[in-house]
Amino acid sequence: MFVIFGATGNAGRVTAATLRKAGHAVRAVVRNDRQAESLAEIGCEIALADLTAPASVAKAIDGARAVQILCPVPNGDTQPRETMRQMIEVAAAALRANPPPRVLALSDYGAELEHGTGITLLFHHLEAQLKPAKTTLTLLRSAEHMENWARVLPVALATGVLPSLHHPLTRCFPTVAAHDVGRLAAELLLDDARHETPRVVSIEGPRRVSALDVARTLGEVSGSEVVARELPRSEWTSTLLRSGLSANHAQLITDLYDVFNAGRIDVEDGVGERRFGATELSELFASLLSQAS
Repeated sequence: MFVIFGATGNAGRVTAATLRKAGHAVRAVVRNDRQAESLAEIGCEIALADLTAPASVAKAIDGARAVQILCPVPNGDTQPRETMRQMIEVAAAALRANPPPRVLALSDYGAELEHGTGITLLFHHLEAQLKPAKTTLTLLRSAEHMENWARVLPVALATGVLPSLHHPLTRCFPTVAAHDVGRLAAELLLDDARHETPRVVSIEGPRRVSALDVARTLGEVSGSEVVARELPRSEWTSTLLRSGLSANHAQLITDLYDVFNAGRIDVEDGVGERRFGATELSELFASLLSQAS
């Protein structure tokens, strides 16, 4: 049995579907029944669990051959750092107490850094909490997901201006489609090779892009003119607050982009394996616009 936490997410759903297509038993872990229907339709067993509730997490992983774990970012939470740390510690404690043969953690570029990385610091905590578990552990670190741009596409298409926290606009950065992450996760979960130390695998897309490239690609796909604009640092917090984030969540994001723009977040030098997804940004944007129409 493959147990997939975050099975309704962009990556987790693909992992679950890929494993089911290959004929494997999958337990999809969801927070409520409303999320379960499409996963049940492809033959997943459904488990309801709250990552802050130890008993429900322990029940979800019981009998697992492998577990895919992540730390979801809570929407609308006024204290996201504390909530995420609690979810990580509950999940990790359950996996240490009843370790399955294999665990794969969905992590982030920069997770090896120990301080000052904003929301990415929570992925460092996830990795650290899982390492003592008596299991074969894989840390799948991904670049920024292309899907994150979906939050600003309506504004960009309505105004012709793509606001960017990536500074400068010319700087190329790694990005990846979440479904490429999900497919690779399924491949790694099926790999029965054992290793004594955590296996670190980093994934990004076929090419790095700049904010200028993102705007140009969106313009080409949408058939409209779109230009990139550096969102001034002084406007970051107010913009994030207007988008619905709490003040503490906004601080985690601004801290992250400060470090990212300083060039400190990337593939960990000389560590682990590198993989590359096949999905181009243009393909992802075309899919997002098609879904929105």
